[in-house]
Amino acid sequence: MNLIRKMLTANAAVLVLWAAGAQAATNDAIAERIKPVGEVCVQGQECKGVNAVAAVAAGGGAKSPDQVVTAHCGACHTAGVLGAPKIGDGADWKKRADEQGGLDGLLAKAISGVNAMPPKGTCADCSDDELKAAIQKMSGL
Repeated sequence: MNLIRKMLTANAAVLVLWAAGAQAATNDAIAERIKPVGEVCVQGQECKGVNAVAAVAAGGGAKSPDQVVTAHCGACHTAGVLGAPKIGDGADWKKRADEQGGLDGLLAKAISGVNAMPPKGTCADCSDDELKAAIQKMSGL
């Protein structure tokens, strides 16, 4: 009989601990855990959050040179893929700048694309100033 009583006591203790934990969860915490990950917007009706998404899509601020290099340039210019000048190789960048007409010449090539590099180096939403700053960051010019 003692063994049965011990087993029932252990189960009761587990049940009490579970109930205490369940009671400790507030309605706000429960709502936060089960909230939907997205919302469906119907055309012609107001949709919450659309303005915030539109602000981000509109370019909620200028990108720093580090952001542009990391997100768009570094994949090729870190390793020198297909002859791309490597980040920090000032001599190679200077040689190219001299051949292309300086920093503005490099910028023009970056905007139009050169060899295997697509126009704007895959940063279609980068401004010319952002691209120029990224080139300066990579080249040291």
